[in-house]
Amino acid sequence: MVEIMIVLTLIAMLASLALPALGRVRASAQDKAVLNNARQLATAADQYFLEYGVTVARFTDLVGPGCYIRNLPSSSHEIYPATYVQGTPIIVTEIGGVRTLQYGQ
Repeated sequence: MVEIMIVLTLIAMLASLALPALGRVRASAQDKAVLNNARQLATAADQYFLEYGVTVARFTDLVGPGCYIRNLPSSSHEIYPATYVQGTPIIVTEIGGVRTLQYGQ
């Protein structure tokens, strides 16, 4: 009986060490997915600017059927900007409900 209690205690200690690391790995994976989406948006916006000779593009001009990006999967319910201005960074908010990332300049 004592041996089982010791084994359960060790398992609980190892789990308590692993859970924070798992959270960090998850946040890192979400950030990488969001940065990849932001990179795709930046590329699509650059193509839109060149094609139409404008300096501002809406999200709906870039993403959707028949646009530069057909589908932009959300990895953590993040919020992308509604408009993109040439030469300004893309700021994505509410990543995992708490983080903000910036892509470009």
